Amino acid sequence: MNRRSSLQSKENIKKAALEAFSKYGYGGASMKMIAHEAGMSVGGLYLYFKNKEELYLFLIKEKLDEFSKTAENAFKIINDPVEAIVRYINISIEYAKKHKEFIITQSKEHGFTFGMEIKKKFFEEQKALILRIIKKGIENGIFKPFEPVEVAKVIMGLIRGFIISIVINPENIFDAKYCTDVILKGLLKEN
Repeated sequence: MNRRSSLQSKENIKKAALEAFSKYGYGGASMKMIAHEAGMSVGGLYLYFKNKEELYLFLIKEKLDEFSKTAENAFKIINDPVEAIVRYINISIEYAKKHKEFIITQSKEHGFTFGMEIKKKFFEEQKALILRIIKKGIENGIFKPFEPVEVAKVIMGLIRGFIISIVINPENIFDAKYCTDVILKGLLKEN
């Protein structure tokens, strides 16, 4: 098998697996179903992934890595901390909306604890990214001198709350603009 067809096979597997997991859940999807949808034999699928759990964890990691790259690339060209916070929240919310079915699937059968080490590492990296933005804003006199670590935790908590609300109450999803307005302006009227 040449490299090109191997990469194409892996792409077919990922697409088929996302479809199967989103439609049937982790428990309802099978390697046979995924192989069939990917247009390959079950044995061929096992050449890429030793079992369903490994494939599922791979997809989780890939989605989180994809988000991380999107966020990092966005901040390479943004110098304004205000714009960076707004952009981060918008990217987070839009990404969660785009991958809503996959998020719902994760919560149904395994809860959010499945793949916890992967997720924990991801959230620590994201918190560090937000922390850099907050510190820069404080150093430049744009943000109030709040405790940057606490502010980063609040922002991450809001985003995780948004993700959980997709699962629990999808009709009650908040708008990214309101989220950034509350974070940047607060609730108190200015004198």
